[in-house]
Amino acid sequence: MGLSNVPLRKLDLIASIISIVVLFLVVMMRRVKIPTDIDFSFLPPFHATLNGITAVVLLAALYFIKNKNIEAHKKSMLLAIGLSVLFLLSYVVYHFTTEETRFGGVGTIRYVYFFILITHVILAAVILPFILFTFNRAITNQITKHKKLARWVFPIWLYVAITGPLCYFMLKPYYQ
Repeated sequence: MGLSNVPLRKLDLIASIISIVVLFLVVMMRRVKIPTDIDFSFLPPFHATLNGITAVVLLAALYFIKNKNIEAHKKSMLLAIGLSVLFLLSYVVYHFTTEETRFGGVGTIRYVYFFILITHVILAAVILPFILFTFNRAITNQITKHKKLARWVFPIWLYVAITGPLCYFMLKPYYQ
């Protein structure tokens, strides 16, 4: 039985649970540090790369759907979701095991950085369940509802995917 045969209500419940668990983990990773002998300091550029590739894949998916290439759009969106899952897993591991790097810039750049960071974090938290709900409507063939959600979910997801690497590059000089 594929996902397309699972009732939408059940898929949305799963999406809600996943979103709550991810939000809980993100909140906890700032409070809890798990000691490890493994140095995960290589992960921030990996995170930025995953986010950057996700942004490119999202733009490709948009191009495909605008050109009515539904199969390529589906594959692109599955890839974007897969990249985002890989990012989330890696991000949580990094932040549970590594001390936070603080931004050291001063003046206007500090305000710019924190504006980008705060909007990135808030929108990333808000958009996750809606990405999953949009996906659920696509796989249950509720295309009209899928399109309605995607029209506003897509630009927010794209913003999050672009601002992630931007935050990394602004914070890069302060990594140990």
